[in-house]
Amino acid sequence: MIDYTAIDNSPELMSFVFYQRKGVDDCPPFASDLLIKVDGDIAVSCRFYSQDLDNPWILYFHGNGEIVSDYDTIALFYLQMKLNLVVADYRGYGISSGTPSLMNILKDSHLIFSGVRDELARRGYAKKPWLMGRSLGSLSALELAASHPGEIQGIIVESGFMSIVPILRHLFLPLPPDEGSLERIEKEAWEQTGRISLPALVIHGESDVLVPLQEARNLYEALKSPDKRILIIPNADHNTVIFAHPHLYFGMIAEFVGRTGEPEREDCSSLLR
Repeated sequence: MIDYTAIDNSPELMSFVFYQRKGVDDCPPFASDLLIKVDGDIAVSCRFYSQDLDNPWILYFHGNGEIVSDYDTIALFYLQMKLNLVVADYRGYGISSGTPSLMNILKDSHLIFSGVRDELARRGYAKKPWLMGRSLGSLSALELAASHPGEIQGIIVESGFMSIVPILRHLFLPLPPDEGSLERIEKEAWEQTGRISLPALVIHGESDVLVPLQEARNLYEALKSPDKRILIIPNADHNTVIFAHPHLYFGMIAEFVGRTGEPEREDCSSLLR
């Protein structure tokens, strides 16, 4: 597990890293909610979207400033692809209790993964889930992919990064004075990603100014997956990557997970590089 303590101990940085939103919209009829205990009386909320239990399940860690119910509409695209989705919150987001930190989201990801698998087993689903992380959620997805390779089908990282340190530098945020601790974080991040050999799909917006495209290229290069792909969405920034070209975005996810019957889409082979 990457040690982000030096960043967590900076209240000023934490105010930039986490944009907590409270509350949640009513659960739609094709979804259900579950609270997973992560520490004492602290629990994190997850929303399960499904139509057919036997379809593949993706455990999804969302981006900063988002909550599970933001995916009530987006989940419909996954269901159309015959994919089920579990979206997990972080401490202090939605109806989850506690306070978020980088170390907490990494530690909690293991308990969320275990709780989700237990719930899926209770529903009669015995196959391995897929992982997906968007932006900040990529840290949780990469943590699990490196730690539980035998229990996961593959990983999708969208608008993500291996380490948050380059993002903080890119945004000219005030970093801790201990440069050694920052170098160690980046070294640990590269080493962690280098332990991942699961099938991997990296998706990134060509015009992302929050998380530069180079971060996606670095992640792709660091992965040791024999089966890895990178999809660069043209004319898309950090928050339009999903719907700038939805036929590319959702079509590639469906293809990667091995489903058929995706909607017609233009050939995206030239965008895989």
